[in-house]
Amino acid sequence: MGPSIITDLFQRALVDQRAGRLVQAQAGYHQILTIDPSHADAHYNLGAALWALGRLAEAEASYREVLRLRPNYPEAYNTLGNALCALDRPAEAEASYREAMRLRPNYPEAHNNLANALCALGRPVEAEAGYREALRLRPDYPEAHNNLGNALSACGRPTEAEASYREALRFQPYFPEAHNNLGNALTALGRSAEAEASYREALRLRPNYPEARNNLGAALHALGRPAEAEASYREALRLRPNYPEAHTNLGNALTALGRPAEAEASYREALRLRPNYPEARNNLGNALRDLCRLAEAEVSFGEALRLRPNYPEAHNNLGVVLYELGRPAEAEASYREALRLRPNNPELHNNLGMALLLAGRLEEGWKEYEWRSKVKSYSSGARGFSAPLWRGDAIGDRTILLHAEPGLGDTIQFSRYAPLCGTGIILEVQASLVRLLSRLPGVREVVASGDRLPAFDLHCPLLSLPHVFGTTLETIPAATPYLSADPRLAANWQRRLVDIDGLRIGLVWAGRQSSAVDRRRSIALKALAPLGEVSGVSFVSLQKDGPAAEAADPPHGMMLHDFTTDLHDFEDTAALIVNLDLVISVDTSVAHLAGALGKPVWLLNRFDTDWRWLLYRDDSPWYPTLRQFRQPRPGDWNSAVYVVRDALQRLVAKSGFSP
Repeated sequence: MGPSIITDLFQRALVDQRAGRLVQAQAGYHQILTIDPSHADAHYNLGAALWALGRLAEAEASYREVLRLRPNYPEAYNTLGNALCALDRPAEAEASYREAMRLRPNYPEAHNNLANALCALGRPVEAEAGYREALRLRPDYPEAHNNLGNALSACGRPTEAEASYREALRFQPYFPEAHNNLGNALTALGRSAEAEASYREALRLRPNYPEARNNLGAALHALGRPAEAEASYREALRLRPNYPEAHTNLGNALTALGRPAEAEASYREALRLRPNYPEARNNLGNALRDLCRLAEAEVSFGEALRLRPNYPEAHNNLGVVLYELGRPAEAEASYREALRLRPNNPELHNNLGMALLLAGRLEEGWKEYEWRSKVKSYSSGARGFSAPLWRGDAIGDRTILLHAEPGLGDTIQFSRYAPLCGTGIILEVQASLVRLLSRLPGVREVVASGDRLPAFDLHCPLLSLPHVFGTTLETIPAATPYLSADPRLAANWQRRLVDIDGLRIGLVWAGRQSSAVDRRRSIALKALAPLGEVSGVSFVSLQKDGPAAEAADPPHGMMLHDFTTDLHDFEDTAALIVNLDLVISVDTSVAHLAGALGKPVWLLNRFDTDWRWLLYRDDSPWYPTLRQFRQPRPGDWNSAVYVVRDALQRLVAKSGFSP
């Protein structure tokens, strides 16, 4: 066959290739090469057709044949490099691109592609130089602007990356990858709302874009919309089921939605797809912790650290679970390792403080605990008062504002310090505590949180007072009662309770449901059924909020009186408590109130105890009348409740109310 026939076949194959008829084009090039095996252009175009068909190894072979026939062919070296990159052989691709550039130094595509290989090899600084050279040669090269943004992002320079992505979009507005990458830069800059808009534009241009769906989910999660984030992650997984990052992110959304068992399944699927995935191991540990499977969580965090030893989040999370397992010395070591990696992280300092406090090392603990106001999730945060923070110097005739932090129990516990600060104290507390705390000695005025404050010269958070006073275990101001009930209200309750037989036992079984620890510290009323077996007692509900409805259907045998509709604030609750013989409570503000009133209180305490209750003791240095009944294992309320039942039977017998 003559040259004209080969030319005709080549043109026909080229038309098929341009029309997307790749199988026909491939057949045409093979026909040409059967006639003329040395036809370099047929080999080159065959490589492109094979590439488009996903047959990368065969495409590589075609490009190498081109270079055997035509060694000084820069385009073939460039496309061979692309095939090698796609085959995950970036080091070989680098060599191929450099040969293309040797043959044609002013070859912007080769400079861009070489930089891509350098990024894949973990050399983003060299890649940046390559992209900038490509852009010097071709300033209107949108792909190079986009890729430069990726290199700058990898170098931790998101502001410059944003500028590069915007430049790419100036030259090519309909560029979904650049919109997606711009969203990533905006996310890194903390501008999640703008990131959301960028991801949505990427998806408008390319609806079936799994990376943008995944990233949109992350932006929605950061904006506090986890349900929408879940939907976005699920769409990403519909488009790409074997997408480990999306499985991990879905787990994060499910965790935020309070569905840890489903989150666990998502993390395990991510790990099935990518076993050596430290983020998924770390997040699986968090899910297991939420499921009260602390020993398994410890193993998962340890595995994350095996995969990435310098992983501060995993060191912190391991510290948290060690703290909850009652191993504060090991928790301290984990927090200190995390702080070595992130020395000024407030959450780490705060967590270290709680571990030290749990271990009874109060002076060291208070110092670290002062970081709490800088923790992002800490709802009160730094108040920003113009008046200086009081650090323990003589107050003299100056006025000091002592202000509460989020926890009601915290306010009750640390209000004991107010009288130690002198006279003329202004106390800002939660509205439900205003009446009760107005009788504290030395307090001139009590203001509800959010109300207008009077003038003051100094201020101090209530939880900082132990630090200011240098409190140790031996110097805790433990004298009780330091709070008192209104005598008139107490007398009214005395009359109302006169006909209740036996020992009067106040009962609280659940905490504030908005609290992150509520699942672990609370108990259902029906789980207290063994207490109903004790004769000679009558129970009085002190339970408020949603779980209070359980009082309408108490366990069999439990005589439970419910007056909680008449308890409008802690002043009313205190007046009721002083007429009771004992309060049994989970770790809630009512336990603190009973202790502050000097009434006997039995604390049903979870295994992962709060720092203030310390370890290995059934009393409390903060409340002389408090006795602890701890879970022997995480989640094991049953054992603790039976111990309380037996103790209650002995108390009844001792009191003489036993039938």
